[in-house]
Amino acid sequence: MRLVVLREIRDGEHRVALMPEVVAKLVKQGISVEVESNAGAGANASDDAYQSQGAKVFPHSERNSALGGADLLLSVQPLQAADFAAMKKGAITLSFLPGSATESIDAAVKAGVTAFSMELIPRISRAQSMDALTSQALCAGYRAALIGAELSPRFFPLLMTAAGTVTPAQVLVLGAGVAGLQAIATARRLGAVVSAYDVRPSSADEVRSMGATFIELELESLEGSGGYAREMSEERAAKQRELLKPFITKSNVVITTAAVPNRKAPLLVTKEMYSDMAPGSVIVDLAAESGGNVEGSIAGETITTDTGVAIWGGKDVPSQLPFHASSLYSKNLVNLLGLMIKSEEQDGKQIATIHLDFGDEIIEASAVTHDGVKRK
Repeated sequence: MRLVVLREIRDGEHRVALMPEVVAKLVKQGISVEVESNAGAGANASDDAYQSQGAKVFPHSERNSALGGADLLLSVQPLQAADFAAMKKGAITLSFLPGSATESIDAAVKAGVTAFSMELIPRISRAQSMDALTSQALCAGYRAALIGAELSPRFFPLLMTAAGTVTPAQVLVLGAGVAGLQAIATARRLGAVVSAYDVRPSSADEVRSMGATFIELELESLEGSGGYAREMSEERAAKQRELLKPFITKSNVVITTAAVPNRKAPLLVTKEMYSDMAPGSVIVDLAAESGGNVEGSIAGETITTDTGVAIWGGKDVPSQLPFHASSLYSKNLVNLLGLMIKSEEQDGKQIATIHLDFGDEIIEASAVTHDGVKRK
């Protein structure tokens, strides 16, 4: 069985789907691991590191040949239509594959390739080790707090100096999912005074356990399924913004993290809300790529308002921490492969074979295409 890992070609993508640390485990199962040269360069994984773990490294000139011979292909971003066209019928791909990637999905159907989407891994206990959305959100939340500290002209911690006392920064985190909780934890480690809000009251205990203050508004709960919040009405959203404005105004750094896969991000912070923030205040919008939680944010750019507020729009945020983002993502993929691959000894050798059990709720939920049919 041939497992292929390609070098990511999308601008700004520095992650790799498979790190050297997990290659040996696959090789021991009887899988031939083939990695395109420089695939791991952005994540500080050299070709020599892959080879030392038993992988074969092939040059870019052999990319199409590797695609055509692959039984399994792992990537971070969705493959391009031309890549799917070069693959053999029955091959399997694992990657992020949002519903908006229609060209890639249609190409997978046409090629008869079974494509799995890491966005669709169900949020159940048994699938936690495969949950790439969670692992990458962890990276994004950590990065968001660092960005806030870097852009702010203030110290985060309380400092007692001979020249006087430096008061700690006030940080507000909107959204207490995985990214939000990691942002809270990181900002707290940096010494800031942190408060947080989430439409799900059940998040309160998690926020408080990290030493932050949970903001309680007189609004109905929006608890949803799969760990996400339910979509709110515009009337409720307007009321929420009204009640949050005083907390935003007094904050030195605001970090917004509200996003749901395959849906436009909710607008949490309007221009009217941040217009009264002090000059030098910072807003970090992790959802800028999916429409933005903050009015005026632009993915991949930092803008400064007329009132001196810096708004940082996140783009490829987990990829800004490519080493650990790739390491976590690799393990997510290998754990998912564990549901598909059976390995047994034959004539003194380990032989790996693929068995797709669509009766397994994880396989069923995450398969986007199979046998020439679009499943989702």
